[in-house]
Amino acid sequence: MFSESGKQKFFGTKNKSMMVAVLCSLTIVSLVFFVGWVYSFYGGCLYDLSSPYECGFDPFGSSRVGFSLRFFGLMVVFVVFDFETVLMMPSVFWLSLDGLGGNIGGILGFVGFLVVLLVGVLFEMVEGILEWSC
Repeated sequence: MFSESGKQKFFGTKNKSMMVAVLCSLTIVSLVFFVGWVYSFYGGCLYDLSSPYECGFDPFGSSRVGFSLRFFGLMVVFVVFDFETVLMMPSVFWLSLDGLGGNIGGILGFVGFLVVLLVGVLFEMVEGILEWSC
C-alpha cells in the first residue's frame, strides 16, 4: 500500500510521537471509563449516606437547596460576554497595528462581531434576563 518512502514519511518521528500520545490518551480515558463502569455496580446510593445527620433522628425535610434559574441565566450571560470580551481584545490590538485604512475585511469582521454582540444584548434586555426581581 505504501512505498518505502511513503512508510518512512507516515511513520516518521513526528507521527510516531503523535500516535503514542493519542494511544496513551485513549488508554487513560478507556481505563477511567472502565473503572467507573465497574464501580457503578458496587457503589449504589445508600439512603443513610445521602441524607443529613440530625442527631440520630430521621430528617425532617430535604437538605437540598433550590437553585434559581434566573441566577443561572445571568451566569450564562456573564460567561458568554466575558468570552466575547476576551475575543475582542486581540482584535482591537490587531486593528490598531493595521491602521483603519489597512484591511477593510478585518474592520468589517470586527464591526459585524460588535453588531452580533449588540443584538445579543438587546435580545437579553427584551427577554428580561438582565432584570433581577425578588
